[in-house]
Amino acid sequence: MASSHSSSPVPQSNSSDAFFKKEMDATKRFRPVQSLPDVCPKEPTGNTDPNNLCDSPSLVVDQHRWTIYHSKVNLPAALNDPRLAKRESDFFTKTWGVDFVDTEVTPSFYLPQITKEHFALYQQEITPRERVHERCKDTCAPKNTFDGTLLHTHDKSRTDLEQVPKIFMKPDFALEDSLTFNAVLPWSHFSTAGGKGNRDAASSRLLQEKLSHYLDIVEVNIAHQISLRSEAFFHAMTSQHELQDYLRKTSQAVKLLREKISKIDKVMCEGSLRVLRLSLTRNNCIKAYNKLKLMATVHQTQPTVQLLLSTSEFVGALDLIATTQEVLQQELQGIHSFRHLGSQLCELEKLIDKMMIAEFSTYARNDLNRPLEDDCPILEEERLISLVFGLLKQRKLNFYEIYGDEMIITAKNIIKQCVVNTVSQIEEIDTEVVVKLADQMRMMNFPQWFDLLKNVFSKFTIFLKRIKATLNTIRSVVFLVLDKNQKTRDLEDTLQKNSAKDSVVDTEVAYLTHEGMFISDAFSEGDLPPVAADTTSQRNTSPNSEPCSSDSVSEPECTTDSSSSKEQTSSSVTPGAVEMMISDDMKLTDLELVRLANNIQELLYNASDICHDRSVKFLMARAKDGFLEKLNSNEFVALSRLMEGFILDTEQICGRKSMSLRGALQSQANRFVNRFHEERKTKLSLLLDNERWKQAEVPAEFQDLVDSVSDGRISLPEKKPAAAEERKPTEFLIVEGQKYATVGTVLLLIRIILEYCQCVDNIPSITTDMLTRLSDLLKYFNSRSCQLVLGAGALQVVGLKTITTKNLALSSRCLQLIVHYIPIIRAHFEARLQPKQFSMLRHFDHITKDYHDHIAEISAKLVAIMDSLFDKLLSKYEVKAPVPSACFRNICKQMAKMHEAIYDLLPEEQTQMLFLRINASYKLHLKRQLAHLNVVNDGGPLNGLVTSDVAFYTGNLQALKGLNNLDLNMAEIWEQKR
Repeated sequence: MASSHSSSPVPQSNSSDAFFKKEMDATKRFRPVQSLPDVCPKEPTGNTDPNNLCDSPSLVVDQHRWTIYHSKVNLPAALNDPRLAKRESDFFTKTWGVDFVDTEVTPSFYLPQITKEHFALYQQEITPRERVHERCKDTCAPKNTFDGTLLHTHDKSRTDLEQVPKIFMKPDFALEDSLTFNAVLPWSHFSTAGGKGNRDAASSRLLQEKLSHYLDIVEVNIAHQISLRSEAFFHAMTSQHELQDYLRKTSQAVKLLREKISKIDKVMCEGSLRVLRLSLTRNNCIKAYNKLKLMATVHQTQPTVQLLLSTSEFVGALDLIATTQEVLQQELQGIHSFRHLGSQLCELEKLIDKMMIAEFSTYARNDLNRPLEDDCPILEEERLISLVFGLLKQRKLNFYEIYGDEMIITAKNIIKQCVVNTVSQIEEIDTEVVVKLADQMRMMNFPQWFDLLKNVFSKFTIFLKRIKATLNTIRSVVFLVLDKNQKTRDLEDTLQKNSAKDSVVDTEVAYLTHEGMFISDAFSEGDLPPVAADTTSQRNTSPNSEPCSSDSVSEPECTTDSSSSKEQTSSSVTPGAVEMMISDDMKLTDLELVRLANNIQELLYNASDICHDRSVKFLMARAKDGFLEKLNSNEFVALSRLMEGFILDTEQICGRKSMSLRGALQSQANRFVNRFHEERKTKLSLLLDNERWKQAEVPAEFQDLVDSVSDGRISLPEKKPAAAEERKPTEFLIVEGQKYATVGTVLLLIRIILEYCQCVDNIPSITTDMLTRLSDLLKYFNSRSCQLVLGAGALQVVGLKTITTKNLALSSRCLQLIVHYIPIIRAHFEARLQPKQFSMLRHFDHITKDYHDHIAEISAKLVAIMDSLFDKLLSKYEVKAPVPSACFRNICKQMAKMHEAIYDLLPEEQTQMLFLRINASYKLHLKRQLAHLNVVNDGGPLNGLVTSDVAFYTGNLQALKGLNNLDLNMAEIWEQKR
């Protein structure tokens, strides 16, 4: 059957099937063929061979030769992929993965939703039919498919098959197996030994008949099975013939269609594909040409770097190296001729690092050691900025330490050079004998050394201004890089926000159905939008370059000059009005840049500290022999003002206080204060020890001194010309309209006090020390004057015979003069103290109290003198004639002497108060004596005598100058009657 109905892959064209009989020719049998997409067209690739566009065969061109499409594939083998770890559920999960099964299919918008209501009409029509069917099924008995004969035949065939041994039914039945062969054909049936031949022959025949019987049973069963399925078998054979006829006609139609498609391919497709192939070849040639140009540019990197380094263009050289490294890693990766260039560039970059460090060290040395008379604040600003950018690019963030080391060396050299220049101008110093500069400096007098110190300070001021200008330029560069980083981050944030809109690129691509791929290699890069262009090659290109050739695509051309190292940079203007390019690849964090800026600012503070430290050493070198302690007040004030001015200048330049020079000045000021105070205290002590406590004349200069204080100026007045000094001295010192009789010591003390105040004005740092020393001086004067006058120490020291009332009154008036100036002195110091130091002003309150107590003691001493006199005279008083009695005459005489001694020294108010106290003492002693004498105010003779004496006393006392209005109240001498 197979031979009579053989089928071939390509059916013959002589079939007479009725399906094709009514069509006469090819043009009538088929409709006109439309243009269909190629199943596997010639796909353009990146290969430069024009004949090899795709490795896959074409059904159109290769239809007459054997291709991979004629190969037969076993479907189970195709579905069972041995590469998978486990078998998938079906073909779709094998092809598209296990997620294909679990993926929910989105309902189509074009298909209606089917519900039960759509089947309502069908159910209404089918329900009656179903009922009829059920009734018929119940009425009619089911038809027996197999009748009894057939069933009997089937049972008989089964019984026959059971006679066949089971060994023949095994799937591994093979006579080649010895055991199987022996089981089917026992050797015992073929043995001929020992007279058993006839029986063995009968057994053999019986075995043959048995096997034949088994064969007949099997054949009968096979025939029976064929007879049961003969109808289906012949129907299948018939369908096979019809299918072969259909396939033959279809093959003819496909062949005709392929011929037409082949013609269409030659007419319409080959030309277009050739255009695409040539375009691709042209683009490949352009790429190769540009690649060669890029290689030529990279080949010139090392000479260009050497050229840039020869002109100190470190930033350009580093950018060029970085660009070349990027090109080697991206666009020229794998080029054998450049395999060593990367390592060479790395070594060259390390060399540039060392060159930049050395160059910056040289620049710092030249900048700091150039003549200070040069007006240019910054040396070669562009060179400095270029060096800083290069060092930042290489992350050499400790370069400022080099500048700091040079500052220390330069500060030493400045002092050394100033000393050498000054010594060379002084003829008294022999440099051959005195070799050391410190010894030469100690041989200078104060004006020479002062001029030298002023020169040093001026040099240091210029030195600090230059350092500040240089460091400000460096900090400006750092802040420019920091600002660039911030702008870059802001731009990146903006681009990320708009990335969804900007990422769409409208490119023209060919959609190919083979493997469902999108390809765009067939199009030239010139046809793509600028956003899709290769951005890696733009780093080495010049935006103004011309195209490679007249027919080439518009692609930038690589350059070899130093401008290529500054691509993709932003322009910034430095404080020196120099435009620099900040590279985008300067990867420094904001924290590093801020820390570097702070370190540079700290370096400026260190520069101020260095200048102060060197000045302190210079000062201490001169102070070794006690030179500074021997300065007078004017010289030390001049020195202090010079140092204070330099300290203020450095604070203004650097913005921070340096304490070393200020501390040295304070130390010298303390020594000066101690010496200043000891000198004046010693001077005051000598004056007091030689003071005879007599009223001294007041020279005109002291009156001018007091007048200047009254005008609010607590300072020593300038000396007037000699003609003005011819004024005669006055008897009293006029202070705000009051006359003060003083001694010479107090006049000099006032001058000394003003010297203290003026010294505070000249040296504000010693205010607190001066206040303490001045308080000590005032206390010393108070205590010493008390010892000399009240304690009668002047009798032994000066040799006075006695301490008179005039000495006491003069001492009191001198104390009052000092007390008058204490509030003025207090206000002067208060204006120059810090608020937290106001507690020190309590010293003046204590001094004022001590002086008032001293004045009160002197007044009490004067009263006590008269009290002892009254006690002595009135104790001998007797009430008898004549009147006035001798006792009262003596009393009035002593009162007149007292008045005469103090009236010109003390103010009238104090004189009245003093005599009132003396009068009270007089009344007390007189009252006691009258009570002793039993004299009462009864109008008797004794009373009259006492009244006459008292009237004499009252008249004499009120007759004294300034005491005429004194209320004596003499009635108190009498005992009150009870």
